Amino acid sequence: MKKGDSQSLPKGWKIRKLGEVCDFQNGFAFKSKTFKDEGVPVIRITNIHNDKVDLSNVVCINTTDYSKDLSRYEIEQGDLLIAMSGATTGKIGVYTSNYISLLNQRVGKFIPNENLNKNFLFYFLKTKVEESLKISLGAAQPNLSTEQIKNFQVPIPPLPEQKRIVSILDRAFSAIDKAKANAEQNLKNAKELFKSYLNRIFNPENPEVLEGWEEKKLKELGKIQTGVTPPTKDKSNYGDFIPFAKPPHFKQNGEIDTGKSMLSEKGLKKGRLFEANSILMVCIGATIGKTGFSNKPISSNQQINGLTPAKDYYPRFFYYAFISDVVQKQVLKQGKSAQATLPIINKTKWENIL
Repeated sequence: MKKGDSQSLPKGWKIRKLGEVCDFQNGFAFKSKTFKDEGVPVIRITNIHNDKVDLSNVVCINTTDYSKDLSRYEIEQGDLLIAMSGATTGKIGVYTSNYISLLNQRVGKFIPNENLNKNFLFYFLKTKVEESLKISLGAAQPNLSTEQIKNFQVPIPPLPEQKRIVSILDRAFSAIDKAKANAEQNLKNAKELFKSYLNRIFNPENPEVLEGWEEKKLKELGKIQTGVTPPTKDKSNYGDFIPFAKPPHFKQNGEIDTGKSMLSEKGLKKGRLFEANSILMVCIGATIGKTGFSNKPISSNQQINGLTPAKDYYPRFFYYAFISDVVQKQVLKQGKSAQATLPIINKTKWENIL
């Protein structure tokens, strides 16, 4: 905080250095060779994120491996921790487990005195710590020192006011968490409803869709192509003429976002052109079956097959057919039957899908 800021604080508030109202305990340098799968958990900087201490990827030690008294490094339920280096520098986390753990090096623990409410400190640091502790982001490995943390200035209201503020924030964050959970559940319900309807429509055993429907192979519906990668050594093959799609460019909503991945006009002549309103599918690897629709001309690499429907058909219809179970199950079955390390379906097998 800048000099003179205390003059604008409400009555009874004071600016104090964190070291004046809070003890701070830095962690111990446990030797990685002593880490075990069982024993006393050791909290490392990687365990601190999302305002919590995550124990899903924790290492342990046997205290008998150390002659030093480790009691000062113990963490108990409700303790407030901070990551002091690495990618999570400045992140705050509350330890919620009822099991005692130990502080690893570069993890610090705040121990507020009787005039500082721990939850008030948590909320303040949660919003201000990365800005106010002046993390050296220009460094290859940002770090915080114990001295920096102790010199951090905090506006401290009287204890009753601290508790009142915490009560307000608790209710606000609880409402936010509830709203977020409701939104996530609504989205999940919507996705499940969509999938259920999609699979009912494209289910060949559904009496509602049997009359008037035909079953055809993909190659009977239009032009089938496999993408091609122009020689990458020749930089002139790449430019800003046409999007060049790769598997990571396929989005969950069916969009294909190639970003800066583009071919030049010269590169397209060595590549493959999918005309506007084509349906493209990843046909190899972990994302096999992932499908996208392009309403503009596009090219792709050899990991992708595409259908450009004939003029007698409505192209967008086939995008939905491709993401339905009736097609996806065929793709996965064909892909896994290949004698290869990765699932793969070649053009011949793909164009014969029903």
